[in-house]
Amino acid sequence: MTSPFDGHEVEKALRPSQQGHAFDLDAALSSVVVLHARVPADAFTAQTLGEERLGNGIVIGEAGLVLTIGYLITEADDVTLITGDGRRIAAHALGVDSVTGLGLVHALEPLNLPALPLGDSRHLKDQDAIILAGGGGRAHATAGRLVGRAPFAGYWEYLLDEALFTAPGHPHWSGAGLIGPSGALMGVGSLQMTQQAPGGKPSLINMCVPIELLPPILDDLSRGRAAHPPRPWLGLFSQDGDGVGVVVLDVSSGGPADRAEMRAGDVILAVGGKTVANLAEFYTRLWALGPAGVMAPLRVKREGDVFEVEVRTVDRAARLRKRRFN
Repeated sequence: MTSPFDGHEVEKALRPSQQGHAFDLDAALSSVVVLHARVPADAFTAQTLGEERLGNGIVIGEAGLVLTIGYLITEADDVTLITGDGRRIAAHALGVDSVTGLGLVHALEPLNLPALPLGDSRHLKDQDAIILAGGGGRAHATAGRLVGRAPFAGYWEYLLDEALFTAPGHPHWSGAGLIGPSGALMGVGSLQMTQQAPGGKPSLINMCVPIELLPPILDDLSRGRAAHPPRPWLGLFSQDGDGVGVVVLDVSSGGPADRAEMRAGDVILAVGGKTVANLAEFYTRLWALGPAGVMAPLRVKREGDVFEVEVRTVDRAARLRKRRFN
């Protein structure tokens, strides 16, 4: 076995073929590697994201720069890249951007792999042919289509103005490379989701982060610097309510919301006196209050009672383990 994903290959009928592609398919796929990260047991994200994280990375620079999805390497102190021919190469996590969700690592030995050129997903149209590629070549790549683009609000205080959605679903999507018709990188795999197909049968799709979000932050990310001012963080896991407010699913232990005695089942109706109808509105109003550390006035409904609570926000990054330099 050369890859941890052996045994989890894409169905043969869904794999891409060279026919119809003007670029060298195998060369492009070789730019996507498996990424294995280990996180200390006492890390802030160890309980929610795990101590061992497995996904993919995309070579974007001949000097060993590898792009991935940020949650794979958050607080990681041990990163290994596994090439399609089975080589295992140590890497160092350079930085994670919480706004876009992107992460960057640097290989500590030569990868000797081509770098995928960066494209612009705004040139993709609905139903355009794409490839979602994991590490391991054609057996770990899905030939599919762009099936939509829309805002995406994650339950962990995350919002993309426009995310890309592809089908069919990929079996190991985290950090997978979304390759467009020209062979350029168009996005990075983040999540797998379910949608209702015609006839009511559910089907799997993937959500990807658009690649054009990378160039403005690439220099900061590669230097381990924050690419954006820290946003106010509450430590809430929430979901849309029934058209009114957002429902708290859980709170981060020791976080601002936990200290303010918020709890699962609470419904947040307003932020700073402005009502919220969904997660996107909730995050937008929260982040508009000011930088991390600002007080967040919330109107909360609990078991029929409505009350006001003020929560002192923090910078989420301050709770994360600092990178260890070797």
